[in-house]
Amino acid sequence: MPEAPTTLVWFKHDLRLADHPALHAAAERGAVVPVFLWTPDEEGRWAPGGAHRWWLHHSLQSLDADLRDRGSRLLLRREPSEAALRDLLDATGADAVYWNRRYEPKLLARDEAILQSLRSDGIEANAFESQILHDPDDVQTTSGGSYHVYTPFWKKLMKRGLDPGPPLPAPALGPEHAPADWPDSLALDDLALLPAARDGVDWAEGLRDAWTPGEAAAHERLQYTLDHVIAPYETDRDRPDRDGTSRLSPRLHHGELSPRQVWAAVSDWADANDAHDAAEPFLQELVWREFSYHMLHHYPNTPTENYKDKFDGFGWEDNPGWLARWQRGQTGYPIVDAGMRQLYETGWMHNRVRMIVGSFLTKDLMIGWWHGADWFWDTLVDGNLASNTMGWQWSAGSGADAQPFFRIFNPVSQGERHDPNGDYVRRWVPELADLPTEHLHAPWNAPDRVLRKAGITLGETYPAPIVDHSEMRDVALAAYDAVR
Repeated sequence: MPEAPTTLVWFKHDLRLADHPALHAAAERGAVVPVFLWTPDEEGRWAPGGAHRWWLHHSLQSLDADLRDRGSRLLLRREPSEAALRDLLDATGADAVYWNRRYEPKLLARDEAILQSLRSDGIEANAFESQILHDPDDVQTTSGGSYHVYTPFWKKLMKRGLDPGPPLPAPALGPEHAPADWPDSLALDDLALLPAARDGVDWAEGLRDAWTPGEAAAHERLQYTLDHVIAPYETDRDRPDRDGTSRLSPRLHHGELSPRQVWAAVSDWADANDAHDAAEPFLQELVWREFSYHMLHHYPNTPTENYKDKFDGFGWEDNPGWLARWQRGQTGYPIVDAGMRQLYETGWMHNRVRMIVGSFLTKDLMIGWWHGADWFWDTLVDGNLASNTMGWQWSAGSGADAQPFFRIFNPVSQGERHDPNGDYVRRWVPELADLPTEHLHAPWNAPDRVLRKAGITLGETYPAPIVDHSEMRDVALAAYDAVR
């Protein structure tokens, strides 16, 4: 009796067993050899940043444990992708390689070249859809082009029907799915993903306290989202002092959850609770992620170039000192500093605060958006090229469907509106904890006696404002007028 065919399953940003089209198809075919390839050189400038690598280490650890519970395991290699795959094909006798498609431009081109190379040698190679709900080339305007504005994009998807179908179950992966012999594998520690201490501090401590990577934890957070987040989402999502957002972005980025699983779970919740109006704002955010991939796919230079080329001549400031103070949460504007410190400690920042700190960097400090994108790339556990690029160009006014440059967030009024009791600022800027709420978001306006009572000396225990918001607003608008 001939042996069942063997398939390599190349894991990427899909570190899960359920709703994994490549794994599901491979298990139906025969034996399965799961493999993850660590190839930062192939990703170039957009190799994963420090916080991303920390999450990746623990998510790979979790995935391997889940596979071993089912009699399988995850093989790890660190060598050029095609060479690693061909070596594993020889070592296992596999005759096929399956993977789920990625849409980062450089990786999409790499994977397509590998697919064609393998097929030319008679190896069955297939790429499946998993990272997003719809192929970006399948969503077109009536004239056959790509979209540049989110609302028509959303309406087009809703008109054509956005139901991506039911998620796939995790395959059984019994003994019949194991290869005859398992090839050698690197140990996870050999990938050297965990970050070293920074400035003598264990940078990963805050990450460990804030997160538990892995597929099981991802489903726990999804259930929490259904139970506590969706219903009040429209009002609570702009409140960084509340647990009012899903925090699923790193789960989606690393593929511990698929967007199809999230869409199905929220849609089922809406059906069960007759709450489609409540669910729609959340689903729109999931489609905003789709729109980000749509833009990255059709405009692959946007991670490094302005989408609106009029900004190529904009008078950005070159001020490393200001940039460093912004990065470390020392600007003297409490809501900005709270966000930057949350980011550095936990690898994540509330979305409303991301908009505030983005506006502050590009319009109060007049520093180019790419500096912010680079810092986020290194410090975010959900450092996603499509969403990071879209968010930063949106903040700067240089992107598609961007916030107009002349709409400049006032960090004081933003703090007062979205952190009205000061709980968020007090959590992340503890040196201001004893300041009365009425002065918390603008401590420089507090009377001296109030500052003394709160133990605050501006310029010593907490920075004085790095710039005057009103003055810099005028400077930014003048610079915009010069290129408009």
